Amino acid sequence: MTEILPAATKAKILGEALPYIQRFFDKTIVIKYGGNAMTEPRLQEGFARDVVLLKLVGMNPVVVHGGGPQIEDMLKRLGKQGTFIQGMRVTDAETMDIVEMVLGGQVNKEIVALINQHGGKAVGLTGQDGNFIRAHKLLLPNKDKPEEMIDIGQVGEITSIDPSLISFLDTGDFIPVIAPIGVGPQGETYNINADVVAGKIAEVLGAEKLVLLTNTPGVLNKAGELLTGVTPKEIDAMVADGTLSGGMLPKIGSALDAARSGVRSVHIIDGRVEHALLLEILTDQGVGTLIKSK
Repeated sequence: MTEILPAATKAKILGEALPYIQRFFDKTIVIKYGGNAMTEPRLQEGFARDVVLLKLVGMNPVVVHGGGPQIEDMLKRLGKQGTFIQGMRVTDAETMDIVEMVLGGQVNKEIVALINQHGGKAVGLTGQDGNFIRAHKLLLPNKDKPEEMIDIGQVGEITSIDPSLISFLDTGDFIPVIAPIGVGPQGETYNINADVVAGKIAEVLGAEKLVLLTNTPGVLNKAGELLTGVTPKEIDAMVADGTLSGGMLPKIGSALDAARSGVRSVHIIDGRVEHALLLEILTDQGVGTLIKSK
């Protein structure tokens, strides 16, 4: 049941958002959209409305989306089993075809349609559009045999991002919605971790904020307690002692790179909380972990 607030309370809440709107006016906010926020209808609607609101009050949201659950679902339907190494999806040629179909053809269009339905002007992109995300094959270090590298298929490592396409869309008040697919020197396509793409785009655009929506409350310590504010140095220590591992590693890695490369703040927030985006950007309380740039 939706809680009905008195008009005066609503006005007070809106008034408290004013300093944040002023502070972040005309600033770029890169949002990695994934997890439950992408698969639960109530959260999908809330996310779309939040993005449109941020745009209407003068911010420049750029959405980079994942699609892991949707890819897994399609793989199962086709009788394939998804596998991961060091938090990265192993992507053979057949899996890459599925990734392109699901991310670029299904998920991207669904997000664009939902944002537009709520009054936004969203435009769907992949890194192939204008070749704006350039990549080459990613090889992972073998932890057991340091002299060897692991080939995980058509998984890409970003070599460069051309921000001109995103900047052009911003001048027309469009909201870019980006699928994390890169293009190689010979036109080959690469599956790239969405957290990594979001972090690199935030760096290239000189974003005010990078916000990563997840299926956890944020960064947790060994006792499972939420850390609301941490520094890159503290994150490094948590990776070294194994507190952070698995699928969290690409997320944390992109967050640290962004924080060290000029993005003012990085937020890892709980996408299972309704309107998590607005709570993190427009209130004092927030709903996750803030990684400070210094």
